[in-house]
Amino acid sequence: MHKTALAALAATALLAGTALAQQPDRSQVQIKTTDLGNKTYMLEGAGGNITIAVGTDGLIMVDTQFADLSDRIKAAIKAISPLPIKYIINTHFHGDHTGGNENFQKDGATVIAQDNIRLRLAAGGNKNGTTGNAQPPASAGGVPKETYSGGVKIIEVGGRKAELHHVYNAHTDGDTWVYFPDANVLCTGDVMNNNHRYQQVDFANGGDIRGMIRATNDWLKVSNDSTKVVVGHGPLGKKSDVAAYNEMVKTARERVEKLLNEGKSEAEVVAAKPLADLDKTWAANEQGADNFVKQVYNSFKRS
Repeated sequence: MHKTALAALAATALLAGTALAQQPDRSQVQIKTTDLGNKTYMLEGAGGNITIAVGTDGLIMVDTQFADLSDRIKAAIKAISPLPIKYIINTHFHGDHTGGNENFQKDGATVIAQDNIRLRLAAGGNKNGTTGNAQPPASAGGVPKETYSGGVKIIEVGGRKAELHHVYNAHTDGDTWVYFPDANVLCTGDVMNNNHRYQQVDFANGGDIRGMIRATNDWLKVSNDSTKVVVGHGPLGKKSDVAAYNEMVKTARERVEKLLNEGKSEAEVVAAKPLADLDKTWAANEQGADNFVKQVYNSFKRS
């Protein structure tokens, strides 16, 4: 009995140690602030980039990163302005963009998002077909308090205006991109990165390559050579970065859809390497290249 108990205890400790080892160590993450002009700022840490717009009586914030970074993010924001955060906009439901929601809503901020974000945060996300695990349900305090369905929603705080644009079925089914017209700042969420890498099409949670094309087409219309583009991940971008990314997603869609229409299976399309020339520039590795082809292919399972 004693040996059995010790063995069970050791197994429990091993599992606990493994779980702890799997938790990312963000203790050394620092928050970097970049002034975008006209009292608008980009914050970089771990997870999705954050945007802060300062009004006369409060702030608008885009995304919240991870919960364990909230205190450091709050300190970086206080260094910008002592005013309260009135509204937080979630660009999509993934935890590296929404993990801090509850910590900020406890302080009185109101999180606004497209309604599918509310649904997926409350219920938990599906496991993506090529990468990652299912996202567990958020706590009640981490769910947006205010939502909108589609089209464009305008919010204003102290003379600052944010335009919230829903693009259906892009990175997920609940994406919002944000434009601050007075600062000419565009926030893309994870519909785009500026690491010059393929971006995940989370088809299990409503993602679709065609929505990514629609979004980037819209950004090219709204932006100019002076636009500052705060992407989901990576350094600050500009219109030419959007144009290059737009060309890549259009090419990927055309080539993969052609093979699908010829009756080829997912495995056959992956084996055909339809994006081989693009992979040299956009793929981090072969697995990333194959995953992106699978994600584009699965986009077309949605009518």
